[in-house]
Amino acid sequence: MTVSTEMAELLGGSEGIAEGAPDVYRAMCPSRGILEHVTSRWAVLVLAALLTRTYRFSELRRTVGGVSEKMLAQTLQTLERDGFVVREAKAVVPPHVEYWLTEPGKEAARQVYELARWSERQVREVEEARRAYDRRKAARA
Repeated sequence: MTVSTEMAELLGGSEGIAEGAPDVYRAMCPSRGILEHVTSRWAVLVLAALLTRTYRFSELRRTVGGVSEKMLAQTLQTLERDGFVVREAKAVVPPHVEYWLTEPGKEAARQVYELARWSERQVREVEEARRAYDRRKAARA
């Protein structure tokens, strides 16, 4: 029994998990690459922003605070390659490029949006846990 099967049973059933199906716990499973792409720091924020509406590149860069132009471009290109984002360049001057989510992109965005909101709700508790850990570690030194 794989970890994925055990988790599925724990969460209510393992139907839909076929023998030889993708399993994120396998070292060479392609789902790991997808997971890496949608859960990177910038992808989470880009997907969450695009969940609300279509964005132009410059608008998205302003919305996702701290992202460099290079990292935003790379993130969008990766998400486009994976089929989560559509990029449409309009033939106007100045250039006008818009980005929006595909249906799989919307599904991924909803998942990571919830994770992002959860992390916001945990800030106080995690910061206190870190302080307590640091105090314990310092006391042992």
